[in-house]
Amino acid sequence: MGANGAGGGWAGSRGGDGLVLQKILGTVLLTAAILRLSSQYLGPLALPPISNLLPNLGFFQKKQKKGKKVRVYMDGCFDMMHYGHANALRQARALGDELVVGVNSDEEIKANKGPPVMSMDERVVMVSSVKWVDEVIKDSPYAINEEFMNKLFTEYGIDYIIHGDDPCLLPDGSDAYAHAKKAGRFKQIKRTEGVSSTDIVGRMLLCMRERTVSEVPNHASLQRQFSHGSGQGQDSGTLSSGTRISHFLPTSRRIVQFSNGKGPRPDARIVYMDGAFDLFHAGHVETLKRAREMGDFLLVGIHTDQTVSSHRGRHHPIMNLHERSLSVLACRYVDEVIIGAPWEITKDMITTFNISIVVHGTCAEPNGELNGEVDPYTAAKALGIFKIIESPRDLTTSTIIRRIVSNHEAYKKRNEKKNLSEKKYYEDKKYINGD
Repeated sequence: MGANGAGGGWAGSRGGDGLVLQKILGTVLLTAAILRLSSQYLGPLALPPISNLLPNLGFFQKKQKKGKKVRVYMDGCFDMMHYGHANALRQARALGDELVVGVNSDEEIKANKGPPVMSMDERVVMVSSVKWVDEVIKDSPYAINEEFMNKLFTEYGIDYIIHGDDPCLLPDGSDAYAHAKKAGRFKQIKRTEGVSSTDIVGRMLLCMRERTVSEVPNHASLQRQFSHGSGQGQDSGTLSSGTRISHFLPTSRRIVQFSNGKGPRPDARIVYMDGAFDLFHAGHVETLKRAREMGDFLLVGIHTDQTVSSHRGRHHPIMNLHERSLSVLACRYVDEVIIGAPWEITKDMITTFNISIVVHGTCAEPNGELNGEVDPYTAAKALGIFKIIESPRDLTTSTIIRRIVSNHEAYKKRNEKKNLSEKKYYEDKKYINGD
């Protein structure tokens, strides 16, 4: 039987031949051991491990015992989910083999932070769509008390509970993760700098400046509340366009971290969908899911800030191009993105990317056509590869902005409460070794 025979190679030899082989292998092993020992004194005779000398012999490879998968848990409101949330989930997943995510209930968020902007269903859709998430627990408590912590350990097989290095405090000022820390089952990740839900609300409200004061009562007051402390030099009595400035500093490494790193197969049916994808939300996610189901590879084109601004108004987009790109890249239904895609999908572009089908959703922000601008899908329609997708949700960026503005007082109180709790945290903060 040959070394690669059907009987399993060397390890599969039987009978007399197998006995002879065992003796030969034993001699080889003994010789190698002596030579390696001697190499301590005779440097030139130093040999590599025997498994390197005979790489095809699985007999020499120690079989690693497959241990239990490490399951980690992270929870949160995940309200108005952005690329910072996605990055936190990516970091958490890197600390284990499986990531379980708890989404706080509406009632818990109201009690601890104020009313959420997005519904439980919308927030679960967003968390479930993140490619680093393996399992979702709905209606998880805001504070991990001892009872729920033990439930995580026993029922869900959780090994570690994860949270960022930013404070997560209860109304009484105590740490929401105190029990997990005491149990020695807590791990910390670094918060993604340059973005927060509070900052995003400020940016959204700036977009409403294009409307009249009668349409948006108390707008200036609310906008100042949510942009307070952003360090962008705004005057207390006036609104500053600086609220829209993003502090996100994109790096090639971060793009790579979010990317799948795989291209389409030569015979893949490539689906292309473009848009602004501003304030990436559940409507975007479910439309992208449908688009992905129409082919083998979903390529998403993300328009430049200038393109979005020219079609939707000078205060759009709310999130800049790189922020929007990361949010889309984090979606499990997306295979690749074009960062800064052109407005018009030309025949040359279709050929370059080998696009099989171009899709567009029915629910989208209105786009103004300037100076008789041509239909961006003309080439795709001429080739017979343009399709309309029925959007599963009637949700747009404007819808989300209206939710914020219509609940002015509640969000004002929510922001004030957050400022007070964080101030107390930093006043009492002490250095803890290892955190």
